[in-house]
Amino acid sequence: MLELQTLVIYSLAFILPVAYLAHRYCLRPARTIPQPAKQPAQKPLKSIMQPARDDLAPPKDDPYTTEELKKYDGSTPGLPLYVAIKGTIFDVSHKASIYGPGCSYSIFAGKDGSKGLGMSSLKPEDAVADYSGLNEADRKVLDDWHTFFS
Repeated sequence: MLELQTLVIYSLAFILPVAYLAHRYCLRPARTIPQPAKQPAQKPLKSIMQPARDDLAPPKDDPYTTEELKKYDGSTPGLPLYVAIKGTIFDVSHKASIYGPGCSYSIFAGKDGSKGLGMSSLKPEDAVADYSGLNEADRKVLDDWHTFFS
């Protein structure tokens, strides 16, 4: 009788785990592991600028100091009208009605007014070359201006 009980116990000890594993891995359909929710991709900032223009002169490669650049603000007849953005000088002489003395964007003529352009500000105190304090959205606007002129 003891041998029969031992045989039954060993049989159950062997059969139960095998039956459990067979049921778990072979007989049940595979479970899908839930994936973590994906973070929505951030939309790129929308540009407020017009499409690039082909009627603008290419940027100048000549090095100018800040003092030299001041001469090209449109106040001296015969000299071109320059605007600098992020250190790149652009000839805007053909747009004197916009950048010339007394016109809407004259604040940027003859200087690098990158900060003011990035901030979309026409205040004289904002028309400076140092744009390091601009936030991401303002830097995007400044980059759009640079692309527009390039």
